Amino acid sequence: MKIQILTKDDKEMSFSVEDITSPFANELRRVMMQEVRTMAVEWVDFRKNDSALPDELVANRIGQIPLTFDKKAYNLPEECECGGKGCVNCQVELVLKKKGPGVVYASDMKTKAKDVQPVFDKIPIVELFENQELQFEAIAQLGTGKKHVKWQAAIVGYRNPQTVTIDTKKVEEEACRKAVEKYTRKSLKDAKDKIVITDPQTANLVMQAVDICPPDSIKSEFNENVFVFNVESVSGLEPEQIVESAGEILEKKMSIFEKSLGKLK
Repeated sequence: MKIQILTKDDKEMSFSVEDITSPFANELRRVMMQEVRTMAVEWVDFRKNDSALPDELVANRIGQIPLTFDKKAYNLPEECECGGKGCVNCQVELVLKKKGPGVVYASDMKTKAKDVQPVFDKIPIVELFENQELQFEAIAQLGTGKKHVKWQAAIVGYRNPQTVTIDTKKVEEEACRKAVEKYTRKSLKDAKDKIVITDPQTANLVMQAVDICPPDSIKSEFNENVFVFNVESVSGLEPEQIVESAGEILEKKMSIFEKSLGKLK
């Protein structure tokens, strides 16, 4: 197996993996989306809500706010020593008190835990008008996307890289030539016998010219042995952390499966 990082920043990441199967690629995608632990609000106790929205709708919006956290500092409630009753090792309290007029933002929620903060400060929760007030206490805890979408770590997709080859000798018709030059942004007069395109966007554009070009002048091949993953974080974790956590989860699952097989012998 060979892994190569193609692009990376604090919110998005693209990487390629060679020598894996399609089922394994799909399992890796599912684990990144549904089994990586993230932090989100689970309980909201409203002290006062004078806004136009009912408590249930405001609570739902609060739960969808992604929160940063130190993944080494917290446990899943069901795995905590407190037995899920609630302690500093599995829960974080956030409070909010604000009077209108004005918009209540995610940044208005306050907590003593320095590592737990909204990923985006300007996520609107609700608008308050004159003499309206919103006050609540909330409890955030770890969870997974398998339990609820608010704990989903990332949006993940994958594809097999496409290679498009253009035989310039066969691209003689004017309509075909103009289309190819438009999509490749290259002059065929200066081109060699063949043009090879690996950029996914350009490859998709060139394939639109297939119907107006001679047969076999444009050929497309997909490398089924290579998978390119795109990971966009929608949580308090960076993409690289999500990929690493997914790898650890997969390794643990395979170890459990291997032990189970051993018992059958």
